[in-house]
Amino acid sequence: MEPKILIIPGLGGSGEEHWQSYWSRNLDNMVRIEQENWDAPEPDKWLKTLNDTLLEINQPVILVAHSLAVSLVAHWAASHTDPNIKGALLVAPADVDSPAHTPDSIRSFAPIPLSALPFPSIVVASEDDTFVSLERARYFAAQWGSEFVNIGSKGHINSASNLELWEEGQLILERLTLN
Repeated sequence: MEPKILIIPGLGGSGEEHWQSYWSRNLDNMVRIEQENWDAPEPDKWLKTLNDTLLEINQPVILVAHSLAVSLVAHWAASHTDPNIKGALLVAPADVDSPAHTPDSIRSFAPIPLSALPFPSIVVASEDDTFVSLERARYFAAQWGSEFVNIGSKGHINSASNLELWEEGQLILERLTLN
């Protein structure tokens, strides 16, 4: 059975011009998580929504998390298990531990868990992301046991990056779907 792809946006919910929204609208087999409040994230509520969504899907799934949602996945994996998770694409992790890189509104997600993830994962980072340094993203990948991919200078890999369907990201995602 081909795994479902679960799109997990970060702070603000990945607007219409975000690659996650393009993927949700244009690619098959995508499910998008909906949080109660995208702009005032509460870790416990976001964790419950993620867990409930995974229970509802109840089949093989690959997580596609962006920014704050990468921290969400790390927190979820530190306290939950689900054998249906076949992998995770973790794009532009927001450094919730760093007030220099991220807003106070997401500090409640700190500290970011650093234990190895129990499923294959790929961390994708940009050289000029204002929400995380490349070195810190590489460190996260190493701690989580993730493959690390540097895609050059693409900002926060969000709407402002103008990636639309982000074909490069789809090719990286394929590495997880082929396992």
